[in-house]
Amino acid sequence: MANPKQDSLFELIKSLTKSEKRHFRMFVNRSGNSEGVKFVKLFDVMDSIKHYDDKLILDKVKSIKKEQLSNQKANLFKQILASLKQFHIGHHVDMQLRESLDHAKLLYNKGFYKQALKLLDKAKNQAKDTKHHALVLEILEFEKMIESQYITRSIETRAEQLTNEVNETSDLLVSTHQLSNLTLNLYSLFLQKGYAKNEDDFIEVTTYFKANFPKLDMSNLSFYEQMYFHQCQIWYNNIVQNFPNSYKHAKALVDLFKQNQDMATKQPVLFIKSYSNLLTALFQLQYYSVFCEVLNEVEELSKNKDIVKDLNTEVLIFKFMWVSKINKAFMEGNFEEGTHMVPKLLKKLNEYEDKIDPERVLLFYYKIATLYFGSGNNRKAIFYLNKIIYFKDISLREDIHCFARILNLIAHFEDGQDFHLEYQIKSTFQFIGKMNDQQAVQKEIFNFLRKTGKIKPNQLKQEFQLLYDRLEILNSNLYERRPFLYLDILSWLKSKIENRPVQEVVQEKFKTLK
Repeated sequence: MANPKQDSLFELIKSLTKSEKRHFRMFVNRSGNSEGVKFVKLFDVMDSIKHYDDKLILDKVKSIKKEQLSNQKANLFKQILASLKQFHIGHHVDMQLRESLDHAKLLYNKGFYKQALKLLDKAKNQAKDTKHHALVLEILEFEKMIESQYITRSIETRAEQLTNEVNETSDLLVSTHQLSNLTLNLYSLFLQKGYAKNEDDFIEVTTYFKANFPKLDMSNLSFYEQMYFHQCQIWYNNIVQNFPNSYKHAKALVDLFKQNQDMATKQPVLFIKSYSNLLTALFQLQYYSVFCEVLNEVEELSKNKDIVKDLNTEVLIFKFMWVSKINKAFMEGNFEEGTHMVPKLLKKLNEYEDKIDPERVLLFYYKIATLYFGSGNNRKAIFYLNKIIYFKDISLREDIHCFARILNLIAHFEDGQDFHLEYQIKSTFQFIGKMNDQQAVQKEIFNFLRKTGKIKPNQLKQEFQLLYDRLEILNSNLYERRPFLYLDILSWLKSKIENRPVQEVVQEKFKTLK
């Protein structure tokens, strides 16, 4: 069956809530006569159909000709956005501030300079209070332009005051942007490469981090400077696998928002991401008790309408909360119980299909595959690993692509698919070679699987023990332990040596966690 045609206007209409649709109809009817307006009829038809279809739309709206459809859709798109702006402006300070700028511009154009300055001054103070520093600078530049044309009695002191305000705001924005750029580039590097796999990687990312880290007065940082400072520290320490430091900055970032509750509601996306970073750090440290406490906080947060107040924040908190739920099952060794979450998770992934980035989808597939592998359902694990292996863009999360193939090999071995194993080994070896990701752990696994067909059944346990001993040594090496962050291979080997389910081995290890 062919995929239905995608259309941005149609998707926008389908995303509207009942109250937003009701407001739109009131908005377009504000002139008192919307019955004959073509774009209104177009809206009603597109709202009523299940899949986008040009021909069906034109059949239902006879007043719109084929050559007019494009223009009518563009007009409808603008009208919906204008309606949404009016509907939501009361909940977004930045939108209110931009509206004040627009109003000041209109007054300025009419020659009402004093009134425009008065409005700008009020908006500027509000922007300072809410820490919208980019808008503060924009307002100051507008004030400068008006003051240069409309001479006031206090022009001398006013000019100096405005100049000082501009310089202070500009300096603050420069350091904030330097930190935010560094954060974004480190995050991008992590998406491409994952954790540092050798000394060269460590030197490269550390050199870049130090070269691009701005000079800061740590005793006098603004909220955003503090926020981006902790964010870039989190990503740097994640990449170099310094998880205690990553946890320290993740916790400080959550605390920063807790100390500035108004910013948590004004910047809910950044607040939610701070919790995401904290849960990730706690999982890497296997700090179970605190992990559960923070996850409970997030569960409560997901019900807070002041934080989760639109589709964007709803999808964001869904993504990391469900990853954390799976991570909790990993720590507890409850793989079988964890697989019971999969149908609901897949339903949500389908519901948010166009709102979730491919990187997160790949991560979910890997997590799901690991759940099934841990529960002993290797066929299901292979099914979800294949979704990663056959994903077109292998430059996205190279680390997940590599370890999906490693886990795929082990799942084939566990499932007794020896006839596929030789081909899988060759294919995986070539892929990892292209990615320049061959580490000692991968080589040990390759060597073991290559010779499994020659090992006598009564010697298999001994070979498992030998592999376990070699990998345990590698696990103590900072760079060689990277594969263990993706796959608990030691627990699997222990389960084979002791002839018991891997789930049972992990549950036993769970008892030792904090």
